[in-house]
Amino acid sequence: MGPDLVVPPIYSPLKPAIHPHHAAIDARAAAWAEQFRIGSDELRGRLVKHDIGTFAARVLPEGREEVVAIAADFIIWLFGVDDGYCEEGELGTRPGELMGALSRLLRIAQNPEVPMLAEDPLAQGLRDLRYRMDLYGTPGQVARWIDALREYFSSVVWEASFRSAGTVPDLNDYTLMRIYDGATSVMMPLLEMGQGYELQPHERDLTAVRAAAEMAYFIICWDNDVFSHHKEARAGGFYLNAVRVLEVEHDIPRDQALGMAIAQRDRVMNLFLRTSEYLQTYGSPQLRQFLDSLGHFIRGAEDWGVSSIRYTTPDDPANLPSTFRDTPSDDSPEPLDIPAISWWWDVLPDQDESRPSQGVAQTSLDSFLHPIAQRTA
Repeated sequence: MGPDLVVPPIYSPLKPAIHPHHAAIDARAAAWAEQFRIGSDELRGRLVKHDIGTFAARVLPEGREEVVAIAADFIIWLFGVDDGYCEEGELGTRPGELMGALSRLLRIAQNPEVPMLAEDPLAQGLRDLRYRMDLYGTPGQVARWIDALREYFSSVVWEASFRSAGTVPDLNDYTLMRIYDGATSVMMPLLEMGQGYELQPHERDLTAVRAAAEMAYFIICWDNDVFSHHKEARAGGFYLNAVRVLEVEHDIPRDQALGMAIAQRDRVMNLFLRTSEYLQTYGSPQLRQFLDSLGHFIRGAEDWGVSSIRYTTPDDPANLPSTFRDTPSDDSPEPLDIPAISWWWDVLPDQDESRPSQGVAQTSLDSFLHPIAQRTA
């Protein structure tokens, strides 16, 4: 197994925040998991101690409390799927059967009234989540949540194929898989619901906005891989993790792979900050709120990752940091050599165009930000 890794303080210039009712939200999330019997008794007993409600409260520190509670319950539900079905259950090594099980759950999300899986706890929990989302989300937001859930299900089946074969994917495939099997995209509609707005398609579907969201997914998932490495490596079974992928891909020692993973997320963090600043300056109030929420999601995941016993594993303590650093370990502006995401570095105008004056430059920028409006004007 090799010596345990010591994770250094991670670069995080984002400010921490938490919902004022976080304790109540966490308690209700634990009660919800018990009510719907999410996962096995043993798994549920662990999940309710992981401060998952507090995690949701960090992601939506100013969100409507009812929606923060939905987010908390949904995250527990996702762990019921990820831990119970994929990582610890028999379906985790049977991609075909796993796809069937997840497809049936997806049908519940699409149409919760269908007479299927009436005795299945995960299906019943998902029904409850869908009905509650209908109270606070628009039909478009719920539809996007279902689409993102499909992305998540597809990616965990892809992951199961590697688990079944006992193989490690190359870095490009792992990156493409990881930004979705971390269930980050499926949280996006909840960020909007929590703040009571809906980001319009002409901004939400803009390439630069989609890139900013994917950057957030990458940072959250790479951070999780760094913080969870001890837990996963010590579990004794097969695991996929950015540190392990880099270790295998480059044939380097594990501590060197850790440093490389941290450097990668630092470069993406700097790009996220630049992209977010640019879009914040020229986007709508709704887009600015969305970008703020992405920042809260990143920092909330970081604060939870270094504090939850899910990752600190007090019975076998992980060497995780208790603080964050203000400067990146790698501040290079060059793209990462990962084809699936290297295009992120191309979404902003050239540096000398990033602060345009009024007139022609501003008109060009408006076309960049609002292509649909420009074509229909």
